[in-house]
Amino acid sequence: MAKSFAGARLRQLRDDRNLSQVELSRLLEISPSYLNQIEHNSRPLTVPVLLRISDIFGVDANFFAPQDTTRLIAELRDALSEVDATAGAAAADLADIASNHPKIAHAVLALHRRYRSLTDELTTVTREQPELTTLMPHEEVRDFFYDHRNYVDRLDRLAEAFADDIGLNDRPKLEVLTRRLQDVHGVRVVLTHGPTPESNELSRFDRATRTIRLSPQLLWGQQVFRLAHQMANLEFADEISDIADSAVFQDPQARDLLVIGLANYVASGMSLPYTIFRNTAEAFRYDIERLSAHFNMGFESTCHRLSTLQRPRARGVPFAFVRVDRAGNMSQRQSATAFHFSRAGGTCPLWNVYEAFAAPGKLLTQVAEMPDGRRYLWMARTVQRNPQQYGAPGKLFAVALGCEIKHASRLVYSAGLNPHDRFGATPIGVGCKVCERTQCPQRAFPPVGQKLEIDPDRGTFIPYPIQTASNPRP
Repeated sequence: MAKSFAGARLRQLRDDRNLSQVELSRLLEISPSYLNQIEHNSRPLTVPVLLRISDIFGVDANFFAPQDTTRLIAELRDALSEVDATAGAAAADLADIASNHPKIAHAVLALHRRYRSLTDELTTVTREQPELTTLMPHEEVRDFFYDHRNYVDRLDRLAEAFADDIGLNDRPKLEVLTRRLQDVHGVRVVLTHGPTPESNELSRFDRATRTIRLSPQLLWGQQVFRLAHQMANLEFADEISDIADSAVFQDPQARDLLVIGLANYVASGMSLPYTIFRNTAEAFRYDIERLSAHFNMGFESTCHRLSTLQRPRARGVPFAFVRVDRAGNMSQRQSATAFHFSRAGGTCPLWNVYEAFAAPGKLLTQVAEMPDGRRYLWMARTVQRNPQQYGAPGKLFAVALGCEIKHASRLVYSAGLNPHDRFGATPIGVGCKVCERTQCPQRAFPPVGQKLEIDPDRGTFIPYPIQTASNPRP
């Protein structure tokens, strides 16, 4: 049985309760020196001590389970490489900070975000070309959900209980939501017909007339979601505001965007209640298209809900979710896994989310291996939103859902694959500027902090050959 070292988390609990080592050692019935050794990872946690800690602090024993710091390490490397390309920190040092000093690691990331913001403000004043850009409001909101691993427990439970209370699971959803809006909130639901000046709007709530108008372009599942979104704003406004007010943003608009995002989160929790959806996903072995048909929801909505199944003691497969367009812009990214989305250098062209555009509507699978050896099973498919009139532009995205290879056996997509065959995995990275794969022929940028091997007498298959100890140049 592996030994459990959890000094940093025990110090965190003790500091949160303002207890000294002497006070806590007395409560745990151990010596102060023994407690000091535990907190400095010189001694492992024993079962009797773990049980007493759980009893005293009221935490589950899983609180002390080994934490995956892969994503935190990647974020630190990303931040440091952006600030100073020559200040490459050793992987072991980053791992030590992330594992034993997580508060310091998160503080460094917070400072880096502030640095980006101040750099952009200075650029505006001096009118010089920026080297870094500040996060836009929607990016700050995206980071909020990313930091919460795309799961907000308080709202998810409220949404599930509410759906059960009003009978949303037992009767036609549109009928239940329409009646609830009318009877409780005096809101009338109107489905518009034909083109209107507001044809680009999916829905609009008129507070003066207490009317919500739905676009005729919406499918059944989309109508349910828009009504559930409005219901969230009416039923859970206080809870949503509490969470939004607790977030710290650089741009005040980010708070308003977060309110919309949290209302969307509640709407998803109403439309696809956690327990029912998770149990069905497990029964269907996470077959996305089968789940979409079963719940009458879109492919993208189903993928997004699958990426939120992280309720303690009732977790689904932890997924990373991403949506990109044909130009490579990433408009959605969330992760309940160790997978890290880099802001430096874009994403990897070898990733199957980009290959999906070559086979519209076809679901593609890929076993991909990161530079650290961690492997993922990815599912990717295009989603298309056709225009409602001739000459109008439509929308075409590719969405991808991925999980660590250790969960692959729970997915229908592992059938016929050998996910443990390392030679069958596609080597990908988080972004060219921070990717460690120096021999990649698809690299779009040289890695930061590395010197190029520039030789007029030599041609190479890779676009950016790197100097090594065996071929240094002056």
